[in-house]
Amino acid sequence: QLQLVESGGGLVQPGGSLRLSCAASGFTLDYYVIGWFRQAPGKEREGVSCISRSSGSTKYADSVKGRFTISRDNAKNTVYLQMNSLKTEDTAVYHCAAYRTTVQAMCVMYPSFFGSWGQGTQVTVSS
Repeated sequence: QLQLVESGGGLVQPGGSLRLSCAASGFTLDYYVIGWFRQAPGKEREGVSCISRSSGSTKYADSVKGRFTISRDNAKNTVYLQMNSLKTEDTAVYHCAAYRTTVQAMCVMYPSFFGSWGQGTQVTVSS
């Protein structure tokens, strides 16, 4: 059974950093695009970043460009989201999600593409 488990969330001060992990079990990440999404209370779910199967393509929301970096380690079946220079507006529950594809070097951040989702990890940025 496909399962994604996020970890690494927590409370951090503005300007701080966190690294989120998304560990997959029950399937091999090699064949999947992985995306990170977030949802703050009272707001719509937002696509944050995605990474292609080959890591040759990554995408970021404009709100996180230059601050967040997505990467994957297929040997560890894990995808990471390094978040630097965190702002209060980054506060949200962060979910990772996956979709299987034959395309090596492209990813999209449309939630409807993603068939498997993790439960999420809370990120709170506050002084």
